[in-house]
Amino acid sequence: MFEISNLLNTIQSLRLYFVRKRCVHQQNRSPESVARERQQDTLNPAVLESQLEIPSQIALVSMKPLPRLPQIFKFLFAFYVAIAVFYTTNHLFVSPLRVGLSVLVNHPMSPRALWAVFTTTESKKESLNLIDARAYGLDPHFLQFSGGKTKWESSTFALEHGLGQVDTIVVDEELTLSKAFSTAMRPSKIIPYFYRASGEFESDDITVTTLVTSSRFGAFSRLIDRYRGPISATIHVGNTTNDIRTVLRSLKSLYATSRNMAAYVDVHLVIDSFDRQFNTWRNIARLFARTDYVMMLDVDFYLCTDFRTAIRETPHIMDKLRRGNVALVVPAFEYTKYSDGLDPSVFPRDKRALLSLVKSKHLGMFHASWTPGHNSTDYKRFYAAPPGNIYKVTQYTSAYEPYVIVKREGPPWCDERFIGYGGNKAACLFEMYISGISFFVLTDHFIIHQSHRYEEIARKTERRYNKKLFSEFKEEICFRSLC
Repeated sequence: MFEISNLLNTIQSLRLYFVRKRCVHQQNRSPESVARERQQDTLNPAVLESQLEIPSQIALVSMKPLPRLPQIFKFLFAFYVAIAVFYTTNHLFVSPLRVGLSVLVNHPMSPRALWAVFTTTESKKESLNLIDARAYGLDPHFLQFSGGKTKWESSTFALEHGLGQVDTIVVDEELTLSKAFSTAMRPSKIIPYFYRASGEFESDDITVTTLVTSSRFGAFSRLIDRYRGPISATIHVGNTTNDIRTVLRSLKSLYATSRNMAAYVDVHLVIDSFDRQFNTWRNIARLFARTDYVMMLDVDFYLCTDFRTAIRETPHIMDKLRRGNVALVVPAFEYTKYSDGLDPSVFPRDKRALLSLVKSKHLGMFHASWTPGHNSTDYKRFYAAPPGNIYKVTQYTSAYEPYVIVKREGPPWCDERFIGYGGNKAACLFEMYISGISFFVLTDHFIIHQSHRYEEIARKTERRYNKKLFSEFKEEICFRSLC
């Protein structure tokens, strides 16, 4: 449009120029010469032909394609393609991890600003490596929160016999974690003990291991205040500026308002673009728990009874846990009406109140529409069991997925190939069962699900893929146990 406008302006200027010139010429000629020229022009065929052709020539010039217009369009198209390729490459391959980490350490809500007290930890200071920090594009202080190095020492036996070396071998933490979670989706940045609780825990205590996303901080806060014991939480941080800022603000608010959070909770961050690596997150929380026993719990459940104290004060139950071949099941319930499960302050606190709600059909087995998930708990037996008792699960099914307490060291780890909804926790427990672990139900204790909406589209799609994976997984585990 710009070229056409310039052309038309040029034609108009030339036209005015020749009109003025003709007028001046006419004024300078005598009447006799003007009449003579007109007579000659009228009789001259070439002049007449040229006069007739002038309008058509002008029309042809105005309709003729501009010589530079195709070149301009080609340039604009090539420029658009180059920009699209650059943006796609940067968005998909360059920025996913580096940008998220740089934002995490540089924006105003950075870990150094929120938790500056960590910089006083001398053991962390000794592990700083400025070269490594630059290689990862990190603020050097960031490594103070992630440890930076893993140290390995020679065994006492070797040293006593003059073998080995007294000096420790230092291995980069990134390398260690990449091997520990080698089947997880990558790239992913794992930061153990991003915040470490101030409390010291006895080795025979029970740590609740859980997974937290940015939409579950309300339930997480209630879990902390209710349990008041050691918690190892894996918190997923989406690899975007908005997600990072949201999570850090939420954590800051929790630590500022809850003494229990500061005293009991170890937080481990996972920064990546993969929303539901549930089994990887479970393994992280379990690996970095600081007690001998852990409970695998979804953050949406409310702890209605004090099973922690009851287990630790019951010798025969503790003896089973110490052997490492027992998983204690805490039965799970949910309200039959969605709105009844929104306020945990009205949930029952003992078995008698629970049975009353079950009898009136206000409460029932968790996910009753999918009976294989929890039916092996044998709820009828649970309702009739006397106080202070436990009973063994005798009708185990491969889809069974209760919430259990196990020894941290010994049982198989969750298979990290399961991504998203469907079969992830069942795969964890099935492998434990095949390995020889027996499941026992606590008859005085229970947990209740706090109502929330699910991502139904994602659940439907992911369950379809995990169903196939779970079928192959069961065959693999059974074959491995026979070899």
